[in-house]
Amino acid sequence: MQPSSPKNIALLLATIISASTVFIIWLLKYVASSSIELELISIILVTFIFSYLVVYKLLKKYIYDRVKVIYKTIKKNKGATSNMNTDLALVSKDVEDIASQRQKEIDELKMMENFRREFLGNVSHELKTPIFNIQGYIHTLIDGALYDKNVNMAYLERTSKSVDRMINIVEDLVTISKIESDRLDLEMENFDIVDLAKDIFDQTEMKAKKANLSISLDKEYDPISVLADRDKIIQVFTNLVVNSIKYGKEGGETNVRFYEMGENILIEVADNGIGISQQNLPRLFERFYRVDKSRSRDQGGTGLGLAIVKHILESHNQVINVRSTEDVGTTFSFTLQKS
Repeated sequence: MQPSSPKNIALLLATIISASTVFIIWLLKYVASSSIELELISIILVTFIFSYLVVYKLLKKYIYDRVKVIYKTIKKNKGATSNMNTDLALVSKDVEDIASQRQKEIDELKMMENFRREFLGNVSHELKTPIFNIQGYIHTLIDGALYDKNVNMAYLERTSKSVDRMINIVEDLVTISKIESDRLDLEMENFDIVDLAKDIFDQTEMKAKKANLSISLDKEYDPISVLADRDKIIQVFTNLVVNSIKYGKEGGETNVRFYEMGENILIEVADNGIGISQQNLPRLFERFYRVDKSRSRDQGGTGLGLAIVKHILESHNQVINVRSTEDVGTTFSFTLQKS
């Protein structure tokens, strides 16, 4: 009988014990001397050891063979059974751990697949609008509008704007691709972050005046030296300040504040604009995600700015956070290393 199941093992074990018991009883009847106690103890000891070794060997082989199959199934790599457990409690834990790990990998793959599908849909949608605009203007010009002085230059300027929009999208995609593939070269240097903020104010002053907004420091600061890639931090600052202008209220203001945080400096860009709903905050740094799609597109946004900001700061081993209340305003805060 092959020990192929617990039932068979139980039958085999019962047979061995029964045979041992009969053998002992027979010996007791056969042996009738003064040394029977010593012989009885010897017989019981020998029987126990023999039974133990036989049962242990059979059970171990049964468990080992079954566990080996389990480990080969759940661990695909060669040599997975070399250091496996035969303790069923430990095997159960190993199986649960591996199952949990596999489920986590499956969930991550599903999330990545959904993200890939959504990303491709967003890219297609973002590029479709300027491409169709360009196509419409060019066909109109070919059909005769090229010689109409009243519309030809207007159509060419609109075509140029659509081309610029496509270039901005592609350049932002290239930037994100470089960051995510660790091909973004950082040129670290020491510079005054307060002075850089004032430069950004000068560059965005016209946009702010056009929107009837004010941008400034909340107070005067002494120079604060940080260690970072200056050009990349300009990109971060510009994006945050321009966003505060885009989503600001007429007559509103944007303030930049600095706080000491040990080895780092905390920078806040705060506005009293339209704010962001709580349901939109978790997705704010996703590529192509917009809180107000029409408003962002009207002002030339690609939907990639905040994703790039997040990646740039992460490449500096720093973080960015946002807090916002609708109709009250939004505050972006990020850290940089002091030099």
